[in-house]
Amino acid sequence: MAAKRSAGLLLFRRQPHLEVLIGHLGGPLWSRRDSAAWSIPKGEYGPDETPLQAARREFTEELGLPVPEGELVELGTVTQSGGKQVTAWALEAEVDLDAVVLGTFEMEWPRGSGRIQRFPELDRLAWCTPEQAAERLITSQRQFLERLAEHLLRPPRAAGSPR
Repeated sequence: MAAKRSAGLLLFRRQPHLEVLIGHLGGPLWSRRDSAAWSIPKGEYGPDETPLQAARREFTEELGLPVPEGELVELGTVTQSGGKQVTAWALEAEVDLDAVVLGTFEMEWPRGSGRIQRFPELDRLAWCTPEQAAERLITSQRQFLERLAEHLLRPPRAAGSPR
């Protein structure tokens, strides 16, 4: 069986200092955890969708907002401990957290009870410094912070210069 694939967007802003937008994973399995219990807004996709299409769709589904305009920076793919491959893009943008309408999912809870309950995919969002985000993010996703930092440290290309 092929590994599950997921894609998402890591929003960042630079005012007054660099911050990234991450979300605490929703549902009862994550409710008492903080460290390694946060994620970028992301979700699974199948063969009928590209990773970028999925990242844009999942952002809108999880936050209830359209994807902000701006240049997407490819951050590559990481593999989470369970084998899921996550591909991400960074986007410099501001979003109003008061305008967010968090998406939900359903699951049987408690397990084996036969009761289906609805939970938020992300139960809260926060703008964090990269250092704060590194403490909170699922371990493998911390690589996206490093890749964003590398991108931001590169000098801008001169107009007309090769990539």
